[in-house]
Amino acid sequence: MAEVGFLGLGNMGSAMVSRLVAAGHDVLVWNRSPEATEPHVAAGATAATSAAAALQRPVSFSMLANDQAAESVLTAEAFAGDPGRLHVVTASISPDAADRISAVAADAGVHYLASPVLGRPTVAAEGALNLLVAGDADDIERARPFLDVLGKRVWVLGPNPRTANVVKAAVNYDIIHAMQAIGESLTLVESEGVDANEFVELLRSTLFAGIVYTSYGDIIANRRYHPAGFDIALGLKDLGLAEDIAAAAGVELPTAEALRGVFEEALADPELHDADWSAIAEITRRRLARD
Repeated sequence: MAEVGFLGLGNMGSAMVSRLVAAGHDVLVWNRSPEATEPHVAAGATAATSAAAALQRPVSFSMLANDQAAESVLTAEAFAGDPGRLHVVTASISPDAADRISAVAADAGVHYLASPVLGRPTVAAEGALNLLVAGDADDIERARPFLDVLGKRVWVLGPNPRTANVVKAAVNYDIIHAMQAIGESLTLVESEGVDANEFVELLRSTLFAGIVYTSYGDIIANRRYHPAGFDIALGLKDLGLAEDIAAAAGVELPTAEALRGVFEEALADPELHDADWSAIAEITRRRLARD
């Protein structure tokens, strides 16, 4: 049994903590809303009195919603303590935020890894995440006993933590395109009376057998957007990460503006604003209905 801290118990963080507890690790959990710790304590975790307390473990992880949340929790004061500890940020944050948090951690003598994840909470609950890891090689090996519990594969992306965050933003940018493409193509065939599930089965049984078309295709075909595994606001945040990275690199993303418009329209819709991010597919469907 190894001691580990975990900060952030949303849908994804909770699934990850459940894996660590089930594997027999001594997990100290913290969440801004303390009631979120209760089911984990009942399962065998211990509730931390503060974020700083969870960060005192030799190894700790965080899964916080965005740059603002991560930087408001992972502060110099919270990191203060014995040097040599390791913190792993698993959230989808910007590479610039990764640089800032890494510097704050280093000033406190804390090692830093970036390990954003690929997969929905249901995938996390099965320990089948793909983990995008960047940082010092020795730190990666130190975290590996926990990473191996959380995911089916660790993708080592180099020594600079921010690289993992760039890769995660690029992957999510691809996912966004796939969900929008599914929505558009479904709208085309539904206009001719073709069954949505039959069309999605055609896609995934022939040219698009990947997990995105399998999982999101089913959700979109059946409009199963609630409860959200990853909501539209978070999806728009991740689109913004890709846009910001592209702007900094001088890269043009021709489709980004159109995708942003779809997300913003979905957020403004009272039926969709709290839905799963795949509900952006409904915008094209609804535009056809209005026509």
